[in-house]
Amino acid sequence: MDLMVADNKFLNVGLLLLATVIVAKLISALLMSRSRKSLPPIVKTLPLIGGLLRFMKGPIVMLREEFPKLGSVFTIGLLNKKVTFLIGPEVSAHFFKAPEADLSQQEVYQFNVPTFGPGVVFDVDYTIRQEQFRFFTEALRVNKLKSYVDQMVAETEEYFLKWGDSGEVDLKYELEHLTILTASRCLLGREVREKLFDDVSALFHDLDNGMLPISVIFPYLPIPAHRRRDRARKRLAEIFSTIIASRKLTGKSEDDMLQCFIDSKYKNGRSTTESEVTGLLIAALFAGQHTSSITSIWTGAYLLKNEKYLSAVVDEQKRVMEKHGSKLDHDILSEMDILYRCIKEALRLHPPLILLMRSSHSDFTVRTREGKDYDIPKGHIVATSPAFANRLPYIYQDPDKYDPDRFAPGREEDKVAGAFSYISFGGGRHGCLGEPFAYLQIKAIWSHLLRNFELELVSPFPEIDWNAMVVGVKGNVMVRYKRRKLSI
Repeated sequence: MDLMVADNKFLNVGLLLLATVIVAKLISALLMSRSRKSLPPIVKTLPLIGGLLRFMKGPIVMLREEFPKLGSVFTIGLLNKKVTFLIGPEVSAHFFKAPEADLSQQEVYQFNVPTFGPGVVFDVDYTIRQEQFRFFTEALRVNKLKSYVDQMVAETEEYFLKWGDSGEVDLKYELEHLTILTASRCLLGREVREKLFDDVSALFHDLDNGMLPISVIFPYLPIPAHRRRDRARKRLAEIFSTIIASRKLTGKSEDDMLQCFIDSKYKNGRSTTESEVTGLLIAALFAGQHTSSITSIWTGAYLLKNEKYLSAVVDEQKRVMEKHGSKLDHDILSEMDILYRCIKEALRLHPPLILLMRSSHSDFTVRTREGKDYDIPKGHIVATSPAFANRLPYIYQDPDKYDPDRFAPGREEDKVAGAFSYISFGGGRHGCLGEPFAYLQIKAIWSHLLRNFELELVSPFPEIDWNAMVVGVKGNVMVRYKRRKLSI
């Protein structure tokens, strides 16, 4: 009897142990399945600085090499950071749509703070930044854009009066100079354009040259370019403080972005400070000047290389003039659909900002077009590239070809793969607020040139300047011009 009892006890203990082991295995398997992350593939590099060296040689070169091997989601180590690339609309939707609490701009764009100044954009928390973006939105409403266009047209007409009946010019220089003139008048105000343009232009040049690749990592490094940047920022603050005080004292109000920022108020009723107004103006000019001038240059280079599209935009100008005469305003520029598509295609091929970045504050998952899920960990820098994504062959037919008709009704390739197939102006929560301004500015310039001059590209087609912070045109773009006897 005692033996049977002992056997039963051993049997019960054995069964209990077996059951415990089975339950433990099941719990372990369940926990493992929950914790096992499907992380993106890693770009193979040398330890420590290998990823940084590859990145500094050119992110587009790295993307061209790794995308065919690793696919649309992959990670590269840069010193103590991991950067995960999301390439294509299927995997980048979260990048553009996520709230700031999940994917933040602030940490990755801190290098702008010495240039823009304290208390604006990336030097303030998200709620204040959103209010400041509201100031930009209000300054770019249609009624404001209409008054800006009048100023753009006047600046353009005056500028090209200095060209002779025929000659040869560097189109790059001419369009860069004209863009800063029109931006100064529309954004910085009459006082700067009429009395202080040369001084302010030189100061912005020092600000611009103070934003170097090394500035992204060490924005306060005491190098000569940064010292000139800081002196220029201080002097600009003094200039705009004087202008703002004068306007307030005299009660004068102007049609420009400066006035919009002076009149702006936060939700609590507080007015903008002089320092904030200066910082917002600098941010606006930085955001618009380079992108507009670069895109206007590429637009011209492609038009002068492609007779088909040059003839099409010239014919469009003839039709518009038959309808409206020589007048140019906001509504007439908005009718120029062919010119719009030609600009948009130049911008697809050559977006000035080749990388967009965020800092991930929470884990998230993306699914590729092949159905593969990847878990992106909190703490990664997340990036996408307009320059690369805008040339994906499964979205765009013959993607390296200049073909404005790809945006025409019936094709609309930029909509085929979803909302984020075309990202030259970003998209989602952080889409570029200045997009309408940029198109109007470039249209105003090229409408005037097409109507009044016969143009011929005489230098080789320009190359891309990958070494610039804002990627533009390398070298000169020499154009021979002849003034038309009568506008078309």
